[in-house]
Amino acid sequence: MGLNGRLVITPLTDRIYLTLTQALSMFLGGAPAGPAGTGKTETTKDLAKALGLLCVVTNCGEGMDFKAVGKIFSGLAQCGAWGCFDEFNRIDASVLSVISSQIQTIRNALMNQLKTFQFEGQEIALDSRMGIFITMNPGYAGRTELPESVKALFRPVVVIVPDLQQICEIMLFSEGFLMAKMLAKKMTVLYKLAKEQLSKQHHYDFGLRALKSVLVMAGELKRGSADLSEVVLLLSYPGQIIFFH
Repeated sequence: MGLNGRLVITPLTDRIYLTLTQALSMFLGGAPAGPAGTGKTETTKDLAKALGLLCVVTNCGEGMDFKAVGKIFSGLAQCGAWGCFDEFNRIDASVLSVISSQIQTIRNALMNQLKTFQFEGQEIALDSRMGIFITMNPGYAGRTELPESVKALFRPVVVIVPDLQQICEIMLFSEGFLMAKMLAKKMTVLYKLAKEQLSKQHHYDFGLRALKSVLVMAGELKRGSADLSEVVLLLSYPGQIIFFH
């Protein structure tokens, strides 16, 4: 996954880590659910990285059938990697019921500590480090309700609004800003007001992703011109860039 930095650990991140690790100890999967841009996938990837495991992210869609998903499961089982299936509830309900029996087969093999097991008509090796995680955006168009047979195999965790101010503050500190506490408050208030007051068109994004890219860019500007005041750096350059984009 490369040296891509670390997540800011907030109480929410901690809760997700605890739920996912507890799920693994019971040979279950983890299912973070919540709105887009709250860090469900990123948190799963970060936990895998902390444990020194590969995490393969798959974006699910209506076109996925049980054979395609079965192939991915087979690969994960053999190499001991984690699979994160994004927007899992976009898969057709009829396919989900077959997928649940595939996951159940893998779970039985893990519980019995087998080294090899029968999967989709083939004898495959099993690495016990494997994990299956799904993320969901409930309430969006084109999403199906998960069948009970699938729900029973995953521990749910609700990911609501991330703590923007804390994330912002720690990111600014890590980018080298000294007045991070005050600047973080300014930035989060700016974004909150922008989200509430400006146009609701979809191409305006005032979520965590946009905020994060502005902070990273502000850090680059700071390292490039160390003599400029931090307030000017953060609120003038990135501010102009957000609104002109």
